[in-house]
Amino acid sequence: MKPKSKRRRSASAKSGQVHLLRVFVDSILDNQDSDSSTQGEDPILQQETYENPLPLKFTFGVEDSIVPDKTEFENEMNSLWSEMEIYLMSDPTSTLPSPLENEDADVSEFEHDTTTHSLCLQGKHHLVLDEEIGMKCKFCSFLLLEIKDISPPFMTDRFGKYERQFSGIVDYSMFDDLHCEDSNNDMSGFDHSAEIEGTVWEIIPNLKTKLYPHQHEGFEFIWNNIAGGIYRDKSKNSSKGCGGCIISHAPGTGKTLLTIVFLQTYLNEYPSCRPVIVAPRSMLLTWEAEFRKWKVDIPFHNLNTLDFSGKEKPKAIGLYEKFKLKVPCQDRALARRLVKLLSWKSDRGILGISYKLFVQLAVVDNEEKHKCTTLNKDVSKILLELPGLFVLDEGHTPRNDDTLIWKALSRIKTERRIILSGTPFQNNFDELFNTLYLVRPKFAEGIQSRHRVEVNNKCSDEGKEAKRKWAYLTGSIGKDDIYEAEKLRELKAVIKPFVHVHNGRILQTTLPGLRHSVVVLRPSDLQSRILERVKETKNAFLRDYYVSLISTHPSLLQQLSNKEDIKEKVSSIVSMDMLERIRLKPDKGVKTKFLMELLKLSGALGEKVLVFSQYLEPLNLIVDQIKDFFKWKEMEEILYMDGQCEMKQRQRVINVFNDPTSKARVLLASTKACSEGINLVGGSRVVLLDVTWNPSVERQAICRAYRLGQQRMVYTYHVISSGTMEGLKCYRQAEKDRLSELLFSASHRRDDHHKKGFNCPEDKILEAMVGQEQFTSMIEKIINEPKDSDLIVTYGGL
Repeated sequence: MKPKSKRRRSASAKSGQVHLLRVFVDSILDNQDSDSSTQGEDPILQQETYENPLPLKFTFGVEDSIVPDKTEFENEMNSLWSEMEIYLMSDPTSTLPSPLENEDADVSEFEHDTTTHSLCLQGKHHLVLDEEIGMKCKFCSFLLLEIKDISPPFMTDRFGKYERQFSGIVDYSMFDDLHCEDSNNDMSGFDHSAEIEGTVWEIIPNLKTKLYPHQHEGFEFIWNNIAGGIYRDKSKNSSKGCGGCIISHAPGTGKTLLTIVFLQTYLNEYPSCRPVIVAPRSMLLTWEAEFRKWKVDIPFHNLNTLDFSGKEKPKAIGLYEKFKLKVPCQDRALARRLVKLLSWKSDRGILGISYKLFVQLAVVDNEEKHKCTTLNKDVSKILLELPGLFVLDEGHTPRNDDTLIWKALSRIKTERRIILSGTPFQNNFDELFNTLYLVRPKFAEGIQSRHRVEVNNKCSDEGKEAKRKWAYLTGSIGKDDIYEAEKLRELKAVIKPFVHVHNGRILQTTLPGLRHSVVVLRPSDLQSRILERVKETKNAFLRDYYVSLISTHPSLLQQLSNKEDIKEKVSSIVSMDMLERIRLKPDKGVKTKFLMELLKLSGALGEKVLVFSQYLEPLNLIVDQIKDFFKWKEMEEILYMDGQCEMKQRQRVINVFNDPTSKARVLLASTKACSEGINLVGGSRVVLLDVTWNPSVERQAICRAYRLGQQRMVYTYHVISSGTMEGLKCYRQAEKDRLSELLFSASHRRDDHHKKGFNCPEDKILEAMVGQEQFTSMIEKIINEPKDSDLIVTYGGL
């Protein structure tokens, strides 16, 4: 009997653990459709069940009024629920009313049918949380827990305040009547400004004086696309269906502030729109910091962090604290996130979530999910159906339609979507199509080319038909097609209504300047011999990886010692012992030698240096070389950042680097971890150690320093090794940039960006290096402010 008793207690405990998550999810969705197509059955029994069923008194569906004969299994489960009832009754903090206390309650106002009444009589209550009463049944007067036993006695946020900072909205009941509305119809919901005259500019006093001209245009552009217009009298706005839009402003020109201003005004007009910001994980803290910086009184719920911010519903936290010990350890993260989701839905708040977590929570039907429970499906439904507005920061991230990220985001219900991207064109027109399709799926309906003979084939899939049209129009752009100009005009006409472009003129007129140089270096003799042998590697990805490492410093071959193919190829050239002996000698590598001199001269001018690489091995080696060469220390003169850095550590590094009084001299960062959305205006010299195929990655890296707030002239150095694939990659980058400008620029010519570059002051550091004999033989060529033609002449024949 003893094993059986243990088994009963375990089952009872597990059922109690599931209960809290189910109360949270059902309270968010407040399911109303359980009796439509499956009336008379318990929806929990229709769907996939948990390993142990919920106690009958905690089921949340409608069950048939005719109770069938109980099976042996059901009898045993009833016994387990009885134990659960005894456990709850024995809790001194609980105040469970007896059936006699509830007998005289007036339940006529609920108007539930005889089936629901029968369930309540059986103790099968649908529990929700009422902020004034407690955890109660939705259909009868059964009270499981009074509110005084749920709310913690003191609720403080991280700043020591006792109440939520925001309280300017109608006080909704947190869980009652929270229906899963059509997210595209949030305009018809609560609207306290329907009779107000004027425009949305009047919501924030003197708003126009706080924004740059391109932000003025962007603000109205978003309102026109998302809400139909800027007039607060809705009858004056466009009656056409609203859709998504893209804000394609150059990196560093204030897209975040523009979006915050829009969200602040939009929530004022439509408090129940429930916005969601999806962004790379590293940028969510930046968003949170920006809301605090601009003193925007809107709760921001970061779903990626499990810490409560102090802006969650106190009653929801109280319920979590009451029952958290009954939740399995592996489910407590989800329980805390459900508290945030409840608070986001109930208040006028904003939800922040990373792309990776969005896929994890929203995608429940892929093969990798070993088991998809009803709870998984409900959480997915919350994220896909409840939001009335999506903001996709760095919205070019989900550009491959074969990825789970793109598939998940394409299933969101609302058509009100905003993509923020300084570089929407990444690699090719196919990826651009996927980006445009994600923000406005019906955009291709506007393609009306008269050159459509090849694309009029019947096709049942509208998405494929649209992609076929797009491919026909873009396939020959940049290839001397006689119809290129006409096709470009048509493409621009199609995307112009929902893509707002700003090429960065505000940076050119407000910042000291940007000077870009491609520095072509001759590899050392040892590097040249190794690089020549590496060309024999058949795998293109490995060959590219080897070239990047060896071009920086030959000792990085040690990192590849477990690769038998490369080990055999170079064994006749150099031994691993020799590579170890030269590891801390920067002059043995052409790029490390260039970098050490740059650091020395930059320090003499009082300037800080940013060093980017797409691989970690060169960064780690350079850290060791700098410590040995200059005797600098980490977290003082040397700062480091990669994708493994914790969010708080990352922010600390950023703050120290930007602090003009700190000892920091150089920040070494991986391109992937530090290429988007981060402000590093403390640096004025930017070194790109290697070359990627995607030009936007490096442009984003440069714009960590060249952005609003920069006080110095910014110099960038794209360092490449002559005689390698790096030159060809640099040329391909220029080709992709040219295609992007053909589509997004007002003319086919380069804009003022390069013209301004020619007027920038000369680079004193490069001049000093060229004047030294040891660098004269090392530097093969310097291309200042490179244009397409320069790179074509240099590398077009490769």
